[in-house]
Amino acid sequence: MSLFGGLLSGIFGVLTNALSWLFGITAALAQTATNGTSLLGTLSAALLPLFLTNNPLPNGYPWGTKTCTNTNPYNSSPNTGIIRSYDFTITRGVIAPDGYQRDVMLVNGAFPGPTIEANWGDTIQVTLHNNITGPEEGTSLHWHGFLQTGTPWEDGVPGVMQCPVAPGKSYTYSFKAELYGTSWYHSHYSSQYSGGALGPIVVYGPTNAAYDIDLGPVMLTDWYHKDYNTLVEQTLTAGAAPVRSDNNLINGKMNFNCSSVAAGDTTKCTNNAGVSKFKLTYGKTHRMRLVNAGSEAVQRFSLDGHTLTVIANDYVPVQPYQTKVVTLGVGQRADVLVTANVGTASSSYWMRSNITSCSNADQPYAVAAVYYSSADTSKAPASTAWNVPDPGTCANDALSTTVPMYTITPPTPSYTHTYNITLFTNGSGVTLWDLDDGSARVDYNAPTLLSAQQGVTTFDAEANLRTLYTNSSVRMIVENNTPAAHPMHLHGFNMYVLAEGTGTWDGTTIVNPTNPQRRDVQQVRGNGYIVLQFDSTNPGVWPFHCHISWHASAGLFMQFLVEPEEVKKFSIPMKVANTCTDWQAYTNVDVVDQIDSGV
Repeated sequence: MSLFGGLLSGIFGVLTNALSWLFGITAALAQTATNGTSLLGTLSAALLPLFLTNNPLPNGYPWGTKTCTNTNPYNSSPNTGIIRSYDFTITRGVIAPDGYQRDVMLVNGAFPGPTIEANWGDTIQVTLHNNITGPEEGTSLHWHGFLQTGTPWEDGVPGVMQCPVAPGKSYTYSFKAELYGTSWYHSHYSSQYSGGALGPIVVYGPTNAAYDIDLGPVMLTDWYHKDYNTLVEQTLTAGAAPVRSDNNLINGKMNFNCSSVAAGDTTKCTNNAGVSKFKLTYGKTHRMRLVNAGSEAVQRFSLDGHTLTVIANDYVPVQPYQTKVVTLGVGQRADVLVTANVGTASSSYWMRSNITSCSNADQPYAVAAVYYSSADTSKAPASTAWNVPDPGTCANDALSTTVPMYTITPPTPSYTHTYNITLFTNGSGVTLWDLDDGSARVDYNAPTLLSAQQGVTTFDAEANLRTLYTNSSVRMIVENNTPAAHPMHLHGFNMYVLAEGTGTWDGTTIVNPTNPQRRDVQQVRGNGYIVLQFDSTNPGVWPFHCHISWHASAGLFMQFLVEPEEVKKFSIPMKVANTCTDWQAYTNVDVVDQIDSGV
């Protein structure tokens, strides 16, 4: 075990003098050099409002009298008639988020990309321009956690809902904000988002706990100094070691110890690149919107000396509960409240996010400086981390503590199936993942949804597709027969999380059976299980996959065809088919070397 792994398996946040380089507070690089046009992680970052105000305000709010407790968000979202329009251009760029200069993917020149904001019930419209050159690549954008009821073609997964947006082409996504809270968008083309094509989403809605100030997104990302194509190639090379991250970032920023880089790379690396900074108003309660937007790592988030009050997990408001550490797998979110009432108005503290010991990280620690109203922002905090050991399980907070504000009791499932996760070696000696006896590889030129809308019912084995017909509620018993934990994400639905643990499910135990946790990503432990259920009443083709980039690239992905007869009735806009016309024209000239699953 490495030094870092050894430390991390002990006391949470323990650091030695050898790691003092983490805490350099004076940035040696300009914000444009580390993060392009993004202001996240700086004291100039905008605070967020309680809601966007150019809506009608019945009862004083855009959502009127709807609250967290009186409205079923899955069938009663408001319809504001307001369109929130954004224009995104994806390009290549060169930045140094942690001081190590590398090629990246940028959204509007920023990493992380611009924040999308909307009110509950608004329509979000994003025009994506693919300006990726040197070399060219396809791309797409996925709006994580959005239900896409009646608009599954806007979900943004190439080979499933659309063809990739071809180089030099554009596509306009349009979809309703049916749920509210915190999420993110990211490319779903291969592991492209691991290179930086991602950003936060905030949908304003009713709140279940009072706060004074919304600090906005806190993006947690493991970070890699190699480009994503190289890492995918490593993942799919016979006998290669698993991919390991080089660093860990908060809002796209962190320091790096340049003495650890290869001799030939020292000119690319600058020490003390700069950490993120936040300002808290003394005596006030602040909302932080945590997002694990990484590629592989499970994150453990904390703020020295401060108890966190969790008010939402993914897009689900929960009965507030307190904790010192929040654990998030890739794709998961947690909205937390923090009151600045520790110490004096001149105090400052370290925010920390540590990659857990069951992830693959060479440098697992991320810090950011948090300053109270009168603190000197040129000085580093001197606070001490909470003494909360890493349990090494990669599990989320206990299901018994995560109780949704709006009560929904799952129905008796109409279909129950066990989905096994296993590893196997193919004929070329490459280790791949298997989900329910299948390892996926999508066809960029023939999206599943478009085929299903034309009445196709039989798909190649590589699609790893299961037809659910008219089943109204599906129970998934996911048994992980590997030592690696997996953040399992279902598109198009929120899942009831009924049980989780090590070994195998006893077949009966359900946590909070009358109102279980709901979310769109749930961790399954290594050699463990999760029991999930979803109301399969949203027609479409919906991916279910591990959100670890390298696992999805290596096949840990499947598709559900829900209500195929209803899918055939869809009137899918011509713009979706046009992505395939453009992609076919592009691939007739340029051969796309799709070495992985494509997603």
